[in-house]
Amino acid sequence: MSEIFDLFELYSEAFKDVQVSSGVSDANKEKLRVLKLQKEQTLSPFAMKASQSRGRETAEEDNVVRDVYERDVGRIIFSQSFRRLKHKTQVFFNPSNDHICCRLEHVLYVYYIASTIGKALNLNTDLIQAIALGHDIGHAPFGHSGERFLNNCLRKVEPDRFFEHEAHSIRVVDVLEGKPGIGLNLSFEVRDGILSHCGEIYDEKSLVPFRDKPAEEVSYLIPKKQRSAPATLEGCVVRFADKIAYVGRDIEDALRTGIIQDIGVFAPEAAAVLGTSNSQMINTLVEDVINNSMDRDEIRMSDTTADALQNFLNTNVSRIYRSGKVNTYEKTVEIMIEGLFDAFMAAMENPDQALESKKGSIRKFAKFAVNHPQQGCPDAVKVTDYIAGMTDQFATDCFNELYKN
Repeated sequence: MSEIFDLFELYSEAFKDVQVSSGVSDANKEKLRVLKLQKEQTLSPFAMKASQSRGRETAEEDNVVRDVYERDVGRIIFSQSFRRLKHKTQVFFNPSNDHICCRLEHVLYVYYIASTIGKALNLNTDLIQAIALGHDIGHAPFGHSGERFLNNCLRKVEPDRFFEHEAHSIRVVDVLEGKPGIGLNLSFEVRDGILSHCGEIYDEKSLVPFRDKPAEEVSYLIPKKQRSAPATLEGCVVRFADKIAYVGRDIEDALRTGIIQDIGVFAPEAAAVLGTSNSQMINTLVEDVINNSMDRDEIRMSDTTADALQNFLNTNVSRIYRSGKVNTYEKTVEIMIEGLFDAFMAAMENPDQALESKKGSIRKFAKFAVNHPQQGCPDAVKVTDYIAGMTDQFATDCFNELYKN
């Protein structure tokens, strides 16, 4: 099989009888090599060049057509975890309203915003796109509410473990997706950018890449409080784009669901800087980042714009994320996550019996557990892996079967 078709490796059984071409000709291989070299030579001196990547944990041969980051994009978007994002909550759980932002929509916003900034700064947009597309691949169902309650459940049983979506995204690409033992085998720079993307740090005005970051720091066992800045400028761009993508979009959804009635709940001085619509906010923030980061080994905002953004984000917390309607929704999420966790932990006491359960939800979980790619991990971690991979609707259906029938 030609190396150009290595995406089929993810589905080797399904494509085992497919006949493919014999590969790129030697003449065209040389042309492609020259084109790649020319492309790298035009990048900013602060950009991460694919030819200088720190590589993958399991070495692979280079691909003729796509560089290391382009291949990572393919591995991410063809994964099951990526596809499930379209049915996972961003902030508001409202499956009957197609206009409420889902997790996949947010990922695409980050992809577009970060790519726009990266192009303007002449950075490596292939790396940016891979990080952006993978940054939330490990998110739990029901948004940050589901993340928080799943973490609580796990820590009650395994106090030394934790669940944070950034770390779990690395666990997904390293352990749960792809080939047993190597996962998706993504490059160091993409894995680092995914782990370091946290957009919930509201007062962050600038980021300087930690280019000498030790490889062992890119691990799903490293909690958020112990993580350093991204190792590349491209990773820094995605981290800023994450905030830019959700601040105005969450306001739109809050207006649409009636949680706030108008933009007047936000400070007039902050609105005067950022604007009063999602499009105005995105445009202002993107241009500000570009203006203040051009020709620098740093991604930053101006103090005025950063302060306005922090003001908006803080108001989002007090008036939207902690609103009565959201708090009521979170109580429902807590009951469901705890109910699922308890039921699956009980099933782990006798996996063989669970495989024969009358409840389809228990049988499906038991099959996942007995085929888990990391058999030596604690039962509570296997349960957490399974629940984290659920869509909102699948989690709801499982809960209803277990507790309402």
